[in-house]
Amino acid sequence: MPAHRMSMRKLKEVLRLKWVCGLSHRQISRATGISVGAVSAYAARASAANLDWASVEPLADDELEAKLRLPADQNTQARRVELDYAFVHRELRRANVTLQLLWEEYVEAHLGERTYRYTQFCQRYRDWAQTLKRSMRQQH
Repeated sequence: MPAHRMSMRKLKEVLRLKWVCGLSHRQISRATGISVGAVSAYAARASAANLDWASVEPLADDELEAKLRLPADQNTQARRVELDYAFVHRELRRANVTLQLLWEEYVEAHLGERTYRYTQFCQRYRDWAQTLKRSMRQQH
C-alpha cells in the first residue's frame, strides 16, 4: 500500500527543524507526527540535492518538489522481479515440489536482479492464491 504524500509545507517544516533548530530526527518525528524513517529519507534527499535552509525557504512548493524528486531510473531500480504466480501454482501440484524449491529456482533465474526474500515470496503467493475462485467438483 503506497504511503500518503507529504505536503511541501510539512516538508519545509521538517527541514527547518533540522537545519535551523538543530533537532534530531527522532525529535522532528515527534514534533511533526512523521515517522523517523521518512524524516531521514527527506533529509537525505535534501542533502543529496545540495540544499540548505537559505535555498529551501524561498522556493515554491512545486520547485521544492522538483528538486527532491528521485530520478526515474532510481525509482524503477528499487522494484523487485515480479513472480509468475500461475507457474508457481501449477508447479506446486507436482510431487516433491515445495515453495522453498520454487523460491530457490526463482532466485537463481534472476541472479543480479532484486528478488523477493523467501518470506515475501511465500506471502505474495498466498495472497495471490486467495484471490482464486474456489470450486468443488460434485460427482453424481
